[in-house]
Amino acid sequence: MDLLFVADPLAGFKTYKDSTYAMMVEAARRGHALWACEPEDLAWRGGRVLASARAVSLTGEDEAWFTAAGPAWRPLAGFGAVLMRKDPPFDEGYLNATYLLEMAEREGVRVFNRPQALRDYNEKLAIARFPEFTVPTLVTCRPADIRAFLDEQGDIVVKPLNAMGGAGIFRLRPDDANLGAILETATALGRRQVMAQRYLPEIAAGDKRILLIDGEPVPYSLARIPAPGETRGNLAAGGTGVARPLAARDRAIAAALGPALAADGLLLVGLDVIGDWLTEVNVTSPTCFREITAQTGCDVAALFVDALERRVAA
Repeated sequence: MDLLFVADPLAGFKTYKDSTYAMMVEAARRGHALWACEPEDLAWRGGRVLASARAVSLTGEDEAWFTAAGPAWRPLAGFGAVLMRKDPPFDEGYLNATYLLEMAEREGVRVFNRPQALRDYNEKLAIARFPEFTVPTLVTCRPADIRAFLDEQGDIVVKPLNAMGGAGIFRLRPDDANLGAILETATALGRRQVMAQRYLPEIAAGDKRILLIDGEPVPYSLARIPAPGETRGNLAAGGTGVARPLAARDRAIAAALGPALAADGLLLVGLDVIGDWLTEVNVTSPTCFREITAQTGCDVAALFVDALERRVAA
């Protein structure tokens, strides 16, 4: 079938770690035709949702890894499935893309992850649906509220609601000389909502990414271990990824969340777990396929394309 990937520019992919690339390789191996566009290439015209898309061929090389024809306007209804793989931030452009993709769904297009679910599951705020697995958390734009929360908890992290890769995350303690400036910056002088959570010292052992594919967990997580002197385990922030079998608590969290997430149209989800606690529910462009596969031999891309094919055939 023809698969359309709505993603960031292909030329910017780091293929050694890019999960969208891993999906493409596995889909092409099975004979599926690959197409790609960016969110800005979506349009609605004549009552149909269209994409200015390019046919993509893989070269097998590490650097010049693809060739692409086009672009050409094609109705989304002509694709077997559309995969929304644009990285955050979840800004106005991303939001508008989900509206267009939802319009395409009404034409019968199969979109993964479902556009409504992408809007409903803010990657930070979604943990509020599962309070039994979360640490003390505050969402506010008021620096005074964060200061009070810090006084209660003694050690917290503050992070933006719509970023990725560890961007904008601060660890705060009451004696921090820059506390006022950090809170002013993080909240845009009290105009932007942020999330504050109790700091988890278990981060030293890694921020675990647990992948759910159609509600079922991949047997291994990727523990992202902070670099020396860092609080953040994100690979983009210099963390080291170590694949590990799921612990009992990891499986319990996955079993509790998986069915609900799959029922809401989330084919692929990345749960972030520190120690025993759920900290994020990543739905926009979950990654770590390549690292888990390289270290364990578990072919995550094959599991994903299996699930995609089942969903489309259903």
